[in-house]
Amino acid sequence: MTGAMENLLAGPPPTHLPELPEARELLDSGVKAADVAARFPAYPAAWAALAEEYFAQGHAVTSYAFARTGYHRGLDQLRRSGWKGHGPIPWEHAPNRGFLRCLYALSRAAQAIGEKDEAERCLQFLKDSTETGYDALTKG
Repeated sequence: MTGAMENLLAGPPPTHLPELPEARELLDSGVKAADVAARFPAYPAAWAALAEEYFAQGHAVTSYAFARTGYHRGLDQLRRSGWKGHGPIPWEHAPNRGFLRCLYALSRAAQAIGEKDEAERCLQFLKDSTETGYDALTKG
């Protein structure tokens, strides 16, 4: 037998979302998250920022809506990037953070509006995807 043997128990490879530098630069420069989301609706970090902003203002339902939008936009991108419904989504890869923040924001807003099962599912999904991100978002 020649060559390296494939580890069949290793699980799926990590999924890395594509970088959207123009959207990231706008958001980082202080452009309103709503304006970035309107211009780049596929950019989960803008939706995460909106969800976080509205949750902090006490608007859990609005936060939930923004988080759900970013979550679904992120799922679309994950699938296009080869994700098959499970496997690592590393926090260390900066473009993944918008999706992971949406996932956490969705969990938090779901809890606030009484959707306990959804809140728990989202939190478990986050933990299963990235221990580092889970720790950063839940303990940070």
